[in-house]
Amino acid sequence: MELPLILASQSPARAGLLRKAGIPFDTVVSHVDEDALVAAEGPLSPRETALRLARAKAEAVAQLPGSENRLVLGCDSVFELDGVSYGKPYEAEVAVQRIAAMSGRTGTLHTGHWLVDTRREPALGEGAVASADVRFAHMSAAEIRDYVATGEPLQVAGSFTLDGRGSVFVEQVVGDPNAVIGLSLSTLRELLRAVGVSATAWWDGTAQSDRS
Repeated sequence: MELPLILASQSPARAGLLRKAGIPFDTVVSHVDEDALVAAEGPLSPRETALRLARAKAEAVAQLPGSENRLVLGCDSVFELDGVSYGKPYEAEVAVQRIAAMSGRTGTLHTGHWLVDTRREPALGEGAVASADVRFAHMSAAEIRDYVATGEPLQVAGSFTLDGRGSVFVEQVVGDPNAVIGLSLSTLRELLRAVGVSATAWWDGTAQSDRS
């Protein structure tokens, strides 16, 4: 039996997906300064940005005490509209403007995944991006204001969620819906296979929740 995965993210949505998939994990927050990292990297595409941030989170946690001989997963999501990257809006007015621009249109949600295997010397890193196109309904100004007032879109990439209130505005998803939520389980399965680990090896019926 492998030790629990380390999830380098404090996202409740990602934690929930791992729980439902029966993959035990510990949570360790990376504290990576995402804005500073993106600024230092220079121009990156939305897809590249998602993968670079995921890698930074995983590698930061992999260097911390307690990560030895473990598998560390970093994830980051970036929403793309008209070729522009959109992360978390943080402020209500920013969220209102972004959601208004998304109304009645289709954007792409990119989720980067980076898995560090610290059981090897040197540590081995593998990464992949899962993307999905999201078509939004036409939203009235009142609906947008009501949604932003809940606070839900302020701390999520693209200013919407698929597993919360924002789902009422999503008409169609083309691609892996879990990637839109924040973690593609099929992508994780392939990354685990690349380092010789089967996700099903954890299915012993005893480890079903976050141990952190």
